[in-house]
Amino acid sequence: MKILLTAVNAKYIHSNLAVYSIRANAKEYRDQIELGEYTINQYVEEILQDIYKKKPDLIAFSCYIWNIRHVRELVRELRKVLPEVPIWLGGPEASYDAKGLLEKYPEVTGVLTGEGEESFYELCKFYDGKREKLTDVCGLVYRENEQLVDTAFSFVKDLSSLAFAYEDFDDFKHKIIYYESGRGCPFSCSYCLSSIDKSVRFRNLELVKKELKTFIDAKVPQVKFVDRTFNCKVSHAMEIWNYIQEHDNGVTNFHFEVAADLITEEELELFAKMRKGLIQLEIGVQSTNENTVCEIRRKMDFEKVAQFVTKVKELGNIHQHLDLIAGLPEENYESFAKSFDDVFALRPEQLQLGFLKVLKGSYMYENRAAYGLVYRSEPPYEVLSTNWVSYEEMIRMKAIEQIVELYYNSHQYDKTLEAVLLEEESAFAFFEAFADAYRAKGYHMVNHSRKEKYYIFKEFLEMRHPEQGEYYWNLLKEEFNSREVRKIK
Repeated sequence: MKILLTAVNAKYIHSNLAVYSIRANAKEYRDQIELGEYTINQYVEEILQDIYKKKPDLIAFSCYIWNIRHVRELVRELRKVLPEVPIWLGGPEASYDAKGLLEKYPEVTGVLTGEGEESFYELCKFYDGKREKLTDVCGLVYRENEQLVDTAFSFVKDLSSLAFAYEDFDDFKHKIIYYESGRGCPFSCSYCLSSIDKSVRFRNLELVKKELKTFIDAKVPQVKFVDRTFNCKVSHAMEIWNYIQEHDNGVTNFHFEVAADLITEEELELFAKMRKGLIQLEIGVQSTNENTVCEIRRKMDFEKVAQFVTKVKELGNIHQHLDLIAGLPEENYESFAKSFDDVFALRPEQLQLGFLKVLKGSYMYENRAAYGLVYRSEPPYEVLSTNWVSYEEMIRMKAIEQIVELYYNSHQYDKTLEAVLLEEESAFAFFEAFADAYRAKGYHMVNHSRKEKYYIFKEFLEMRHPEQGEYYWNLLKEEFNSREVRKIK
């Protein structure tokens, strides 16, 4: 039996931890399982042809908001060219809409709901004739006699019982490796699917260290921990951080998503000893509006977050990535502007402006009517307007996001930005004005060269601060010429 586990990733540099872990835990079937990793940038026809040529006896897709459109189309076309092959779907975008998918797509054989390592192994045994009935397998939704059968979510109680997901790192020379030392989240953020699973489980630390050693020995470029709040258990986080500090190979970078207001002084002292670039931290602030934070059922002390981010920035060795979400309940345009200014004042290395996604299965989805959430019908189900923010305002925030990405997160204009922001009362107001001017000229419709972006910035600064135009242009030229072979005079 030939089994194909299929992942359609957002980018080539990404990998899919789910399919690697499912294969590793399929025990006697792991050698019969082939992984097919593609990207959403490939044509569906190209992926279809490749899957067909593999001649699988069983196909399973890992489904997320970024790839479900591709998966839907592939399922329809695969049924035409491989009519007898069972097609199963899994992952968050399938788990929380299993019955809807099966009703809408008759081409789908069934859906694996919840955590797939154990249920997929049992599914393989069924197709291999070693299990008589699917009803005995936890975590499946499928058709039987024109009725839908639901065997409830699959749940791995002992995370340490799972096999290590990776075997060979040759395929990851130019990709990010994803790793988990824990599952579940102790928090209840209403927009997040992780809030549904309150059972936080951790992998045995000695096992984690053994697995981290394989990454370190292989000198993989980056390992991203997918633990939803990595530092929710201080002792667990400290052991791992101590281990990677003591075994630093000078190359590998480790990425963690943390709750900054939970960081202890002991952890900060350890951070101070680390090589620059050893770790990077992602911190989800989302909003500094207390009413919003309360409404989304999130626990956060922004004052503590700000203190931590400032202290880490002073260390100078750790990249910090802070997130905001536009479109949350109780947050209007003016409130979001304040949240932006509060976070921007901390000068994180990256400031990501995300937009609320109304995910099936989340508390936010269940309360969409009460919040007046109008959102896109197709993935990623991004919000268009709310009781607090109009679509017109959402468009403006989208435009600001683009400018922040181009001119702040790129770090190509740091000196110029710092100089001009000394003249501004609000960073949000500055980026808002820049975004308005950028779109008024139609620049957002064109893919500009690096040199053109400098001239566009020059044009805006001359309009915004005409008396200092020459000063800012000299700063821009200095920044451009420090990076480019062909200089601007």
